[in-house]
Formats: sequence, structure tokens, C-alpha cells
Amino acid sequence: MIIWIASYPKSGNTWVRSFLSSYYFSKDGNFEFKLLKNIKQFPSREFFSKRIETIEEASEKWIIIQKNLKKLNKARFLKTHNVYGAYKGNHFTTPEVTLGAIIIVRDPRNVITSLMNHYSINEKEALEMIKSIYRNLKDKNDSDNYASYSFISSWANNYNSWKNSNIKNKLFIKYEDLEKDTESTFEKIVQFTNKLLNNKKDVDKRKLSKSIKSTNFNELKKMEKSKGFDEASFSSDGTRKTFFNLGKDNNYKKLLSSEITTELEKFFYKEMGELEYL
Repeated sequence: MIIWIASYPKSGNTWVRSFLSSYYFSKDGNFEFKLLKNIKQFPSREFFSKRIETIEEASEKWIIIQKNLKKLNKARFLKTHNVYGAYKGNHFTTPEVTLGAIIIVRDPRNVITSLMNHYSINEKEALEMIKSIYRNLKDKNDSDNYASYSFISSWANNYNSWKNSNIKNKLFIKYEDLEKDTESTFEKIVQFTNKLLNNKKDVDKRKLSKSIKSTNFNELKKMEKSKGFDEASFSSDGTRKTFFNLGKDNNYKKLLSSEITTELEKFFYKEMGELEYL
């Protein structure tokens, strides 16, 4: 059974995934990038036994793969940016194979500035990306293989799809709470996850503290600088871009033009109001 870590891109998924990897897959709560292998991204090529030629072929296999994972009789975390929905009748996932979902959402005004760095695009291109209901992601280095195809849609559609999903056990986390109230927010995540795993032990406060400390932004940035990070994207010259880029310095008030900010606030008025971003 799957515990999804779901979000629109650049919303804190890697931070939560790093913390969970540290807390559940290390002995002492000290994080290393290799621990992330315990929480894979879905969909991705390693779940498919051959090259996938079309979106239709990929979508037909999503549930088959997840049902095969269920047969292993082991709970597992999976990261995704995919919307909770279906492609031509082929569902991305279902409650049948899902234990629960940790759903992370972030102020789109700060998401857009992270998109600009990660995808090497300007603010107008990032605006079009975050608004597009047709947006998808696929490995550019493997252009004919749809195994890694993710339909992310727009920021609002992505958030609403998971919010309105028929998954029974859902935990919503705001990125801003991870920053402002780090310990209690991560403790809430562990409590939720332990319940899903039928783990009746209390939260290990010592390990919680170490996991939070070893996965804070400055530690991850230092680790990337000294060891590199395989999940970082590439620049046009073929070099890897910095994944852990700005952290708390990613402030739309300083980085985003008033024109783009206003457009975002108008376009996502309903959801941003609901989430108290406005």
C-alpha cells in the first residue's frame, strides 16, 4: 500500500521526503542523499520494464504497477507531482492501493520564483506554466519514453485534485508552516504516518529533532555543494543547476514583478483565499 507525498512542483516535496527518509530509514536521524532512494518518484522509468511509447500505454500501466506493489504486502512512500485523476479513463491511483496521502501546498507566488530557477525560464514563462491546465513533465533526456510522464496541470488543479480526492486518509501541509512552525508540523506528519503504519510507538522526539536539523535548508544546501544532488536539473550549458537555491530568501515581494503577482492573485483568487494566502 502506498503513502503518497503529493504536491505541485517546487512546493516542498523534496524537503518532506528528505525528512521522512531521515526519520524512517536512518538509525539516528542523520540525513544523507542516498536515503532518498527509499522514497521513489512515481511515475518514473524504474517502475517500467521497457520503453513506453505513448501516454496511453503509460497510463494503462499505472494501476497495474501499483497493484503489484500492493502484493508485496509492504507499506511504502511514493513521491508524485501528478494530479489525482485519470487519463482517458486510466486512473493515476485509487484508494484500493493507497494507505493515505501527505499533500503539500505552497503560496504560488513563491512557487513561481522557484520554477524560474529550476526550469531556466523567465517569469512570464513560469506564469504560463503554473496557469496551464494542460501542463505535463517528462524527462527531456529520454524524449521518446513516456515512463516518467507526469500530468501536473495547473497549480490550482493540482491542489484541488488531491483535496477533493476520495482517499480516506489525507494530511494537508502548508510549506509556510514547515518554515514557521517546523517541529510541530513535522511531528504532525510523523503522527499521521505512524497511524497509517499502525505504529503505536510515540514519536521519537530525539530522532525527530535530529531529522529536522539534518534536513534543514542550510544543511541540504551544504550537502549539495560538497556532494552534488542527482535530482538537480541541468543548465543549457550542460552543468547542473543548484537545486537548494534560495530557501527563506525566496520571497516573491523581492523577486517577482507586481504585474505577475497581480495576475497570479487574480487567477488563483479562490484557492489562495481558501488557503489564507490573500
